[in-house]
Amino acid sequence: MEDLVRELGEARRLVVLTGAGMGLASGIPTFRGTDPGAVWAHDVMEMGTFRFFKQDPVESWRWYRSRFSKLEGARPNAGHRALVEIEAWAVEGGRDFLLVTQNIDTLHRKAGSERLVEVHGRADRVRCPRVGCRLGAPTGSIDRAEVDFGPFDAAPSRESLPRCPDCGAAVRAHVLWFDEFYDEHQDYQFRRAMAALAAADLVCFVGTSFSVGVTEAALRTRARKWTIDATAEGVPRGVALVTGDQVEVLPRLVAALRSR
Repeated sequence: MEDLVRELGEARRLVVLTGAGMGLASGIPTFRGTDPGAVWAHDVMEMGTFRFFKQDPVESWRWYRSRFSKLEGARPNAGHRALVEIEAWAVEGGRDFLLVTQNIDTLHRKAGSERLVEVHGRADRVRCPRVGCRLGAPTGSIDRAEVDFGPFDAAPSRESLPRCPDCGAAVRAHVLWFDEFYDEHQDYQFRRAMAALAAADLVCFVGTSFSVGVTEAALRTRARKWTIDATAEGVPRGVALVTGDQVEVLPRLVAALRSR
């Protein structure tokens, strides 16, 4: 912890990159984790694709509605709130700061993070699957609260699927699927994330398994790299480790930074 505090104080360009481990304390299961609710045991590589959505939009949305139901009522935890404080500390000190999250749960946004990239999309929005539609890629989306899933939840079928109000196509989740690219929608802000990583002096990973494209890109940078994790399992070579649960470590980190 002392070394991380010192290096954070010395750095001028910081990126924090968070994964599914951030949400465990908020009651959200991970994908690849060992927690009982981890969904990786299911065939997410098959379900989480645009190909599957086109083939079977009903089953795709049944799976996502079940997944998204776990987000209902979830609230930011101490780790989310601590990252808001770290952002404020960085900005007050004239540092560049960006929080890049792989999570679609919007909890960083709800906690108050402002310099934020939700690189895998957002569960609180949907979009038209037709590229070029006003409400589809590369710029459009719809607030999920404005979409009535009631008829579909009551009786899932192609006929009850919510439709794009502009073109009538069945809406899709506003998330990055495994057979898609980061730059397919501007909301993912992938170029902003890559620019920040390329310029960073220090990258701090929290609750990630280092198994997705954005983390792999971060590992290739010249920045000093740290991770906060409850175990040392799977930590890549060259990444320094602070062992501990993020809901305990991040608030301690805030206190240490403020007392320097």
